[in-house]
Formats: sequence, structure tokens, C-alpha cells
Amino acid sequence: MSAFDTPTPAAGQQWNAQDYAIDAGFVPLLGGAVSRLLDPRSGERILDLGCGDGVLSTELALSGARIHGVDASPELIHAARARGVDAQVMDGHALTFNAEFDAVFSNAALHWMGNPDRVLEGVRRALRPGGRFVAEFGGHGNVATIIAAVQAARVAHGHGASAFQWYFPTADAYADRLRQHGFQVQLIETTPRPTALPTGVAGWLRVFAAPLLDDLPAAARATVREAAVALLDDLPRDATGRPLADYVRLRVLARRR
Repeated sequence: MSAFDTPTPAAGQQWNAQDYAIDAGFVPLLGGAVSRLLDPRSGERILDLGCGDGVLSTELALSGARIHGVDASPELIHAARARGVDAQVMDGHALTFNAEFDAVFSNAALHWMGNPDRVLEGVRRALRPGGRFVAEFGGHGNVATIIAAVQAARVAHGHGASAFQWYFPTADAYADRLRQHGFQVQLIETTPRPTALPTGVAGWLRVFAAPLLDDLPAAARATVREAAVALLDDLPRDATGRPLADYVRLRVLARRR
């Protein structure tokens, strides 16, 4: 059995819309480049896969396109609907659409979906023939320094390393996978993008690191987080003093054959 035979949702990951807006508000703000690559047009029907709290969905809708959002988090779907987004709870591994969309769009979500084959099967099925798939997500090496610090902190406190892994592929590997699923790859690139963390490393860990820590008791989780923050004290910083996370983004434009 391959590692991708069954869906592997992020263990222990639950989203709080208010915390997400405070600690991770930079995620939709940095989605401008991939939104321009999508180039949404009036009258198109577009699926926003992993729409989160709907901030980027509402911006896409300004084009006149009809946006439908899906996300596995009921909390974030509630926030998206409060913004007026047409959205529903749905696992990205189990999309139920059939030739309904001119485009499928995804920003900062696919690395949470551990079975990329199941995801791409659903994306292709959701697209009309010739429809485009435009996405940006974590590429190979994304937040490697932060992950290493969390793992080191776990080991140092006697817990052993976490088995959880995000899906951060290389461009070549993901391009091959797209072709295997019947897509014509028009653009794929990996770009380092040091990203300022508005609430520091502690805020990032609070929102994103649950899957690396969910197997530990609450007190141990807090201890490991504090130790990881200390290990990351020497991260590079921007002009305002905010730590820079070592983000690497994989951006793709492909069309269903």
C-alpha cells in the first residue's frame, strides 16, 4: 500500500476563525500573485478549494466570477459564509463535483491534504474539459527551519519526533503527478518567500503546529512550543523586527485535457 492510498487529514488540526485572522491573516494577503495567475473572469464558475475564512474568495468575486468555496473546517466555513461566500464543508480528498467549474483555485491549502492523488482526481472531475487548475501551496523545504526546531524541542524533552508531515513536493514531482492525472502543465515554479510572522513564532505555532504536537499532553505541548520559540530566536527579521519564516511556495497553472 502506498502512503497516498487513503486520505490523511491533518491530525489534531482544528481552526479558530478569530485566531486565524490574527495570527495567519498574512495567508490571504499573500495570495495576490496566484489570484492574478487565475485571472478570474465575469460569469465564470470557480471552485475555491480550501477557501478558509473566505477573505480571498470575496476578492475573487469582485471579478464577476461566481465563487463556490469548500473547506474541511466547519469553523472557517462559518466565517466564510458570514462574509457572504457561497461555501460548504467538504474534504478536499472527496470532492463531489462533476464538470461544474471553469477553474479550480487553491491558495495555501493543498499541503494540508496528505493524499494528493485523491485531491487531483477530484479537481479534474470538478473541471469542465479545458478548465484550469491554479494553485499555490508549500513547496519542498517550506518552513523547514521551524519544523526542525519543533522536532528538536520534542526530542530534547523526551517525546521523540512527530510522525506528522505536510505535503511539500518539488516542482518536478508535482508536475509528474499532474500529468498522470490528465493535466497539461502550463506553468510550475518553486519560489523562496521569506514571510514575516505578525504575531511572532509563538503565534505561528499556536495556529499551525497542532499536528506536530497533538499526541502530547497539554502541558508537554506548551513546554515544547516554548522550547521551539527559544530555538528560533535567531531567525532573520524584517525591518520592523518581525521574524521571517522560511516559506517556499509552489505555484502551478495546469489545464484539464
